Amino acid sequence: MMLKSGQEIELMRRAGALVAGVLDDVCARVEPGISTAALNARAEALIADAGAEPLFKGVVNRAARKPFPAALCISVNEEVVHGIPGDRILAAGDVVSIDCGVRLGGFCGDSARTVAVGTADERVQGLLEVASGALRLAIDLVQPGLMWSEVAGRMQAHVESSGMSVVRDFVGHGIGRQMHEEPKVPNYVDAKQRRADFRLEPGLTLAIEPMVALGEPAVKYADADAWVIVTQDGSWAAHFEHTVAVVDDGVEVLTVSRSAA
Repeated sequence: MMLKSGQEIELMRRAGALVAGVLDDVCARVEPGISTAALNARAEALIADAGAEPLFKGVVNRAARKPFPAALCISVNEEVVHGIPGDRILAAGDVVSIDCGVRLGGFCGDSARTVAVGTADERVQGLLEVASGALRLAIDLVQPGLMWSEVAGRMQAHVESSGMSVVRDFVGHGIGRQMHEEPKVPNYVDAKQRRADFRLEPGLTLAIEPMVALGEPAVKYADADAWVIVTQDGSWAAHFEHTVAVVDDGVEVLTVSRSAA
């Protein structure tokens, strides 16, 4: 694990504030009739204007046919993560997860939100509340000295008590100069995860990102391109994420606008 200095965390605050601003802008544009490509184009312009690098664009997945082609991952309905922006037009009632990452001043920020397109039905609204609630719960619990499994177990219980599932194939991660650093940050607890458990320490920076499905947790690639991940049973999913720093008296969320921090 790579603990960050105060100066490094300040640089991560700046990257995180940019991510939050991009998501604020893009999510406000989500409405029936807009394409996912238009949302991505707006994000790319904002990131370029800030002198930052889009973190996801050009990432190589050894199983995929091509590097990831966009600044945003935009995942709709049964798509869990890694949705590729394109010609898809969002329709009323859809649910869309928007994941944004940047590198600014040598450090990374990574955050995701899921929003309804127009008015969500009751079940979808419940999905959004449970998934966002899992992230809020984790942030409220983080403090130095705690084992991560204690947080993950509470997140899992929160989701499963609502009759939903924690997606297990994808987890959060350490973050700093690189998008993915050690440790892995699961949203559930099992024997394997307990063996890789870690203690929260001041200076540790994490991307906490619960992914929740209305149905079963199993996922698969949507197609042979090997990027877009969908639920195997076709149930809809939600994804929320913040980059946080463990500090002496608890936790600081880094992916918020500077005015809100």
